[in-house]
Amino acid sequence: MNKLLNITIAIPIKNEVEVLQGCIDAIGEDFVEKIILIDSGSTDGSVEIAKRNNIEILDFTWDGKFPKKRNWFLRNHKPTTKWILFLDADEYITEAFKTEIRNSIIDENKVGFWLSYSRYFLGKKMKWGYPMRKLALFKVGAGEYEKIEENNWSALDMEIHEHPILNGKTGVVKSEIDHLDFRGISHYIAKHNEYASWEAERILKSSNDSLPKKFWTRKQKIKYRLLFSPFSGVIYFFGNYFLFGGFLDGSRGLAFSILKASYFTQIYCKLTELKTNKKNI
Repeated sequence: MNKLLNITIAIPIKNEVEVLQGCIDAIGEDFVEKIILIDSGSTDGSVEIAKRNNIEILDFTWDGKFPKKRNWFLRNHKPTTKWILFLDADEYITEAFKTEIRNSIIDENKVGFWLSYSRYFLGKKMKWGYPMRKLALFKVGAGEYEKIEENNWSALDMEIHEHPILNGKTGVVKSEIDHLDFRGISHYIAKHNEYASWEAERILKSSNDSLPKKFWTRKQKIKYRLLFSPFSGVIYFFGNYFLFGGFLDGSRGLAFSILKASYFTQIYCKLTELKTNKKNI
């Protein structure tokens, strides 16, 4: 049997009954030392799934301000393991990922790793398009997620597009975690509408505050600059569909590129609306 890795996997949840058991099963019992669920008042049976699997549950109630769920966990329930891996309930760890992680964390020069994720859309895996990566595995104490002061911008109680700010070098894990969201297109659209509102508020606030920009990644800097343009959605579509081969995924690739392009256009519209409203006030 393989030795358990010195990692805590923290899974933030809120009504994740459709995906949670699969996420837990994919982790397995012989991978990491500890699994913790951070729950925001689930009412759909998610907590019962955790109890059946003998997984520790932490209750989180958000007050609409900093810190959100992941930073709250890091500050108030510091893991006793060397590493922390944040995993969403619809993210399923693969055997290839487990193997690569065992070899990656041996490198003492790295304090964190960018993880790679597959995308499933309309029931099938997307093989092309922009790669999806998140900085979700890092050493405990090496840093925390971006500090963004907000005042009930949305109902999102967890860090979504913030990245951890780490003190040290990071690497990349190429083996993918499967991102499997079984909740359908209606959920996808509603979720991205919430994300767009948050992004617009964040961008507007950051435009007048130089401190957050100091810690942005190159990708973030390009993204937020483009979102002030009405062509941001068009630019995304061109890149995802043509440059990164989204067209090779057929009709699903086209539909995905259109939906994601509309998301960026939506952010631009909400950002413009916020700026206009503030001027009127």
